[in-house]
Amino acid sequence: MRHAEDKVAFVYSDAFTRYKFTEDHPFNPKRLEMTLDLIHTLRLLDGVPLIEPVPATMEQLLAVHDSRYLDAVQRASLPDADPDSYAPWGLGTEDTPIFPGMHDASALVAGGTVQAAELVMSGKADHAINLAGGLHHAHRAQASGFCVYNDIAVAIAHVKKKYAGARIAYIDTDAHHGDGVQWMFYEDPDVLTISFHETGKYLYPGTGEITERGEGRGYGYSLNVPLEAFTEDESWMESLTAILEPVLDAFAPDLIIHQNGCDAHRYDPLTHLCATTRIYREMPRLTHRLAHKLCGGRYVAVGGGGYDIWRVVPRAWTMLWAEMLGRPLPEALPPEWIARWQGDAPDPLPTQFVDPPNLFEPIPRRAEIEEKNQITVRRVLNGTPFL
Repeated sequence: MRHAEDKVAFVYSDAFTRYKFTEDHPFNPKRLEMTLDLIHTLRLLDGVPLIEPVPATMEQLLAVHDSRYLDAVQRASLPDADPDSYAPWGLGTEDTPIFPGMHDASALVAGGTVQAAELVMSGKADHAINLAGGLHHAHRAQASGFCVYNDIAVAIAHVKKKYAGARIAYIDTDAHHGDGVQWMFYEDPDVLTISFHETGKYLYPGTGEITERGEGRGYGYSLNVPLEAFTEDESWMESLTAILEPVLDAFAPDLIIHQNGCDAHRYDPLTHLCATTRIYREMPRLTHRLAHKLCGGRYVAVGGGGYDIWRVVPRAWTMLWAEMLGRPLPEALPPEWIARWQGDAPDPLPTQFVDPPNLFEPIPRRAEIEEKNQITVRRVLNGTPFL
């Protein structure tokens, strides 16, 4: 529920869609267009101006990225760049191809997340969102997993520099481990990273084990909750609630940043999790509530993964924005929105925001999966030193 005093900010530009690799790449910016159209159709931006993003500066990018890597990205952004020359930087690969204007497009996404964080920390907004953000796999000197610049890390570094002593809780609920953000702040006790993801046994990037807890002064401030493949809604939300409630309460953040990848859905083609859109209604409710409880409502949301761009992403991210805005959604999607996009969609578009309970058959190993996830949660909590 929205607090009467909440101020919200929506950071967006059509230029975000220039972050595009190839026509058939699974990371498709059309999902942003579809989501914004759904939000507009529901009039969820009435009275909420779109904040035009400003590109991250070189100084901001250098706070988390190596200067040689930034130079490589800029050179790889030229129209005649040879993809094979940039493989050592993780660029020009099947996952992260190079494309003309790549640096500018990536810097704009990073700048959008910096703006969202600055709006919140400065008090100009209580909550802010950048759905183009969430590029959590980019490392200090390497592109990875569709991610060129790590917009989340850039924003965290900005907050740490400008707001000395600020404690940031980063929550990652993408199906893939939030590895890039974790490693960049692995020794920092003022940045708590919590990643809920499918176990890396069979899924990229293959990291995110419970034993990755941080180093030095940052030991205990990296938490990973690797969930079993085929995890469904109940076990996902049970795990999330059991971890976030006590851990965030003990950490006492000044800012919560939530990465809202929506590739844990059963329709997603790149993962093996079995959630429905119900979790994309429940997760923002939880993190939003905790932001008000623990840090004066200071709450930044970014996008992330999500590769069923037709049936999942627009619904999930519209539910996220509606929660931040504090406005109820109808049960049904607007028929006019469905009519506009159905002709392009390869599958029938859903008509309801929340998937019906009987949409999918239960997973046969449900009890075993739930038990394993409960054991994982207990191990994470037992190994968190500040609890």
